[in-house]
Amino acid sequence: MIQFILNNQIIKTSEKSGVTLLDFIREQQQLKGTKIGCREGDCGACTVLVGELNNNNVAYQSITSCISPLGNANGKHIVTVEGTNLPKELNTVQKAMTDNYATQCGFCTPGFVVSMTGYALDDSKSNTCNDAISGNICRCTGYKSIEKAGLEIEEKLEQKDKNHQIEWLINEGFIPNYFKTIPEKLAQLQPKVFEKTGVKVANGTDVYVRHADKMAEEDVHLLTDQNALKGISFTEGICTLGANTTVTEIAENKKLQTLFPKLKQFLKLVSSEQIRNMGTIGGNFVNASPIGDMSIFFLALNSTLTIQKEDDASERQIPFQDFHQDYKKYDLQEGEILKSISFKVPQSNDYFNFEKVSKRTHLDIASVNAAGRVTADNNIITSAHFSVGGAAATPKYLEKTNAFLIGKTINSETVKEAEAVLQSEISPISDVRGASEYKRLLAKQLFFAHFIELFPNEVELKKLIA
Repeated sequence: MIQFILNNQIIKTSEKSGVTLLDFIREQQQLKGTKIGCREGDCGACTVLVGELNNNNVAYQSITSCISPLGNANGKHIVTVEGTNLPKELNTVQKAMTDNYATQCGFCTPGFVVSMTGYALDDSKSNTCNDAISGNICRCTGYKSIEKAGLEIEEKLEQKDKNHQIEWLINEGFIPNYFKTIPEKLAQLQPKVFEKTGVKVANGTDVYVRHADKMAEEDVHLLTDQNALKGISFTEGICTLGANTTVTEIAENKKLQTLFPKLKQFLKLVSSEQIRNMGTIGGNFVNASPIGDMSIFFLALNSTLTIQKEDDASERQIPFQDFHQDYKKYDLQEGEILKSISFKVPQSNDYFNFEKVSKRTHLDIASVNAAGRVTADNNIITSAHFSVGGAAATPKYLEKTNAFLIGKTINSETVKEAEAVLQSEISPISDVRGASEYKRLLAKQLFFAHFIELFPNEVELKKLIA
């Protein structure tokens, strides 16, 4: 039996674990504040908070409930907009929205309120309030008034007592009083242990976009809470990330931020706050999209995959560039799951960059994306690993281009010659994201952008386009 807390109510249900959390909230619990919008995780009208107990504290994140399996709520605290309401008055977030005239038809408003409440509950504060609502779309009010509400909330939160966060938020009217009882209630739950049968699902950000109705009727093999698939570690110059590591966990890791100073800037290009909180790297790899952002990112790090057989825990390792075999096909046999991905920690003479072009800058799928890692000694390339998405049937590791670059001097002429090699090994097709000629142009521009960004003193734009 699935057990979790929904707002201030303990839920024990025998409902199928593959049903969407959104449908359970609305149809089984009759909480209609969580809206049905796109059912693809794009609009944010269905946003809820997921709280997970950790050392007697509950950490909250926003997710889109329309593409989240009910089973992933097991043992957690789920907060809908109704769960943020105060008994007799608007809470602080709701009041900021009304005071700044930040609502009109009201359909999207619950999602904004929940996302902003999640921001208030986040004690890291590495983002802004407007970052927190990056996955919420408003169709009528316009965003300036909503931004003003967010700025007002940020200003109020500058006074937050981080040592007594929940008590402060309750006293300041951000959340209702019951939040202080949640850690004890979560500790008393006896969450279900799921059978390892059915379609494998981590957090559902891809498969539930396409097959939510089908998944509601089938057995689902949930992977999210498997501890062996979690964590980021550093050992003897190797970084290892569990397959269940989310994009947010990567972006917030202090060591990775040190190794990749622009990491948060790169990963902000990957979907929205809610989806980054859900999306796992393993899910992105197995999705096998030719434009999977994290696939392109880790291909350029010359990564290694560890694949585990579930029945006997035996393992094998393969280079990541060998994993994707053809369109939506990959090297994963029956009974196997991705366990982790690892790469050599960058050194002082390593340079890395990630680029992405899409129809809109944020919350969109790439037309073409690209990444590159270069190792250089006295301006001579000793190692090169470039990748590009949207230019082949799979996420493309540019083997010929990489081989060409080794031993070459970093200058504009080398980059132009390497780009010609790149063009010989890509085969983009025309689709809704652009004509093949356009994608070839983007691949060229992004390849040039890597070198202009990483080696501005050696590579000049005017020489590249001459």
